[in-house]
Amino acid sequence: MEIYNSTMADLDTIFELYDAGTHLQKQYSARQWQGFERQMVIDEINEGRQWKILEEGQVACVFSTTFQDPHIWGEKDESPSLYIHRIANHPAFRGRGYVKHIVAWAKNYAVANGRQYLRLDTGAGNDRLNAYYMSCGFEYLGTVTTNSPTLPAHYQNAAFSLFEIRL
Repeated sequence: MEIYNSTMADLDTIFELYDAGTHLQKQYSARQWQGFERQMVIDEINEGRQWKILEEGQVACVFSTTFQDPHIWGEKDESPSLYIHRIANHPAFRGRGYVKHIVAWAKNYAVANGRQYLRLDTGAGNDRLNAYYMSCGFEYLGTVTTNSPTLPAHYQNAAFSLFEIRL
């Protein structure tokens, strides 16, 4: 298993994995991803912030990173952090513990980039997913309600669970 930057050649695959992730979310939560702007993902690819995990020559998982997330984290965003967003697995590769691999990789990446925290968020109320993130080493910090027009649609007027690892 290796983590690489995604390329423009991966764009359709990324959106296929987002669709598969949305389908899975519908089984466990009342709130799902509402789709993402292609340009947002193109920008992430061009900025080197969109990542993929390759298994058996296939894109098995994708995720994105950013060093700033003020619309979700508010004042906490002032602390140097690496934020992980939109983890989506290929259905054929689910259950392989990719989040734990992403966390191990992200800790090193964050430290190499002068970050003090590794953070992520997820829709509030999904106790199973919250427990999984805590099993990956994250501390649960509570919830926040978001409503910023700059965020993807599923963040509008919604509650999200916040998680962090101090590095």
